[in-house]
Amino acid sequence: MRLDRFLSEMGVGTRREIRDWCRRGIVTVNGATVRQTETAVSPETDTVCVDGTQICYVAQEYYMLNKPAGVVTAVTDAREKTVLDLLPTPRRKDLFPVGRLDKDTEGLLLITNDGPLCQSLLSPRRHVEKTYFARVRGRVTPEHIEQFHLGFSIGDGKLTQPAGLVILSAGEESEVLVTITEGRYHQVKRMFAAFGYRVLYLKRLSMGPLQLDPNLAVGSFRHCTAEEVFALKQVLRQAGTS
Repeated sequence: MRLDRFLSEMGVGTRREIRDWCRRGIVTVNGATVRQTETAVSPETDTVCVDGTQICYVAQEYYMLNKPAGVVTAVTDAREKTVLDLLPTPRRKDLFPVGRLDKDTEGLLLITNDGPLCQSLLSPRRHVEKTYFARVRGRVTPEHIEQFHLGFSIGDGKLTQPAGLVILSAGEESEVLVTITEGRYHQVKRMFAAFGYRVLYLKRLSMGPLQLDPNLAVGSFRHCTAEEVFALKQVLRQAGTS
């Protein structure tokens, strides 16, 4: 791999900045100063440093983010703060959020550069479960549980896939857990709106095998553990054998 690609992919700097650093002699490979950006390096065996700081190459990264309300789920946005802005810098330039959470929705969001895994998690054919906690204005009843299980129209001409609904508390405002396998626009909100109810608060708790870390504060992130990545990879492996 070229040195400039190595550093650029890890988000250390632009190609122009990397050329300037090499000219200034602050880039080293295995302790030796390197002035040519096209120098070949091995991400597995070579030690690359910029101004004395080692830059480690990671081919694929997986972040768990506890998304706060008020932040848009996008890579870039000209006006709004995005979920990528919550991650550290420098960072890989090819990271992206897996799926979308509404601006006012909190909770679990996976951020990665693993395209095949993203496709497997979001594919309608995979039926990957996503569970949400919701606070709803309106009394949720066992009859709603049956409707969620059977499927119903949310205004776009087709029925929802069977969904799970667990009532945690019921009253003028109800608290529930909702599990869906689709990713239709504003789906949870539209499901309750079909009964004349309004979702007051929505938080995603899980996506497939990935569970939101209860110790992860709103707006915070961490790298997924090896066990979590392994479980996610199982979804990809199952997709490859189906």
